Amino acid sequence: MAEPPVLIRQDEVEGLLHYKDLIPRLEVALGKFSKLDSAEVIQPVRTTVPLQKYNGFLGLMPAYLVHEDILCTKLVCFYKRESGSTLPSTQATVLLFDPEYGNVKAVMDGEVITAKRTAAVSAISAKLLMPAKSEVLTILGAGHQALSHYNVFTETFSFKEVRVWSRRKETAERFAQSTQGHVTVWESVEEAVNGADVIVTVTGASEPVLFGQWVKPGAHVAAVGACRPDWRELDDVLMRQAEVYVDSREGAVAESGDIILSGAKVFAELGEVLNGTRPALREKTTVFKSLGMGIQDAVSAKLVFEQWKNKH
Repeated sequence: MAEPPVLIRQDEVEGLLHYKDLIPRLEVALGKFSKLDSAEVIQPVRTTVPLQKYNGFLGLMPAYLVHEDILCTKLVCFYKRESGSTLPSTQATVLLFDPEYGNVKAVMDGEVITAKRTAAVSAISAKLLMPAKSEVLTILGAGHQALSHYNVFTETFSFKEVRVWSRRKETAERFAQSTQGHVTVWESVEEAVNGADVIVTVTGASEPVLFGQWVKPGAHVAAVGACRPDWRELDDVLMRQAEVYVDSREGAVAESGDIILSGAKVFAELGEVLNGTRPALREKTTVFKSLGMGIQDAVSAKLVFEQWKNKH
C-alpha cells in the first residue's frame, strides 16, 4: 500500500531548491526536450481553463521524463490583475507522482518552484546569449519573478550596475530595498534600459512596455511575462529585429502573444543551442521568450524531493 503523500511547504521548498544544483539539471532537460525524442520526454502543451469572472486562467502542466523516471504535474492559476491589486497574480501547486504505482508522492507549494526554475532558465539564456562583457542589468517589473531573477543573475554573473523599473515607483523602491546589493530605481522604461546589456521583463503587461528603439544593439532580453496569445511585453520592432529563442517552439507559437502578434520567427530553442545544433548569436540582439515548461517543474520537484528525503 502506497504511503500518503508528503506535504512540502513554501518555506521548505525555498530552503531546499538552490540554483547551483538546479541550473545543470535544467540544462540537461532542455537539451533532451529539443532532441524531439518522444520516448525520452513527454510533455503536452499546457492546457488552460479560462476563469473569465476573475480575469484569469487555470493551467495544467504535466510532464514525464522517462530516463529520470520523473512524473509530475503543476496546477497554476494566473491572473491579469488591476494595478495596485493586493491579490496574487499566480498561485501554483506541484504534484510529484510515483510513475510505477501512480500514487502522489509529494504535494509541494509551486510558487517558489515556478519563480526559481523560471529565473534559472532565463539565466541559462543569458549565459548562452548575452554580450561577452555585460555590465548593466535592467529588470522591468518588481514582483516575485523580479526577485528570483535578481537573485540568480547576481549569483551567476558579475554586473556592475542593476536597475529596476515598475509602473508604481513605490513598488520598485520596495524591491530595491529588499535586495542584498545596490539597485537603482528608474522613472521610465526608456531610461532604465538605455545602454543595458541584459534586460529582464517580468511585468503583468498585456500591451508592449519595451520598445526596440530603446534597446542597444547586441543586448539580450529575457521576456518572462505575457504568457497568453493576446498579451505582450515587447513591440514589433524589437521582436522583428532580434534573433528569437524559446524554451519550446510548440508552446511559443500557441501561447506567446509577443511572437504570434508580431509575426516574428523563432530562430532556435535553448535546448538546440545546448545540444550544439543551433548557434548562440551572442553578437546580435537576442530575445529569449520564456513560457515555462512542465519538464522544468518536474526536474525542480524531483530535486526538492531528493533534498527533503536527505533531511528526513
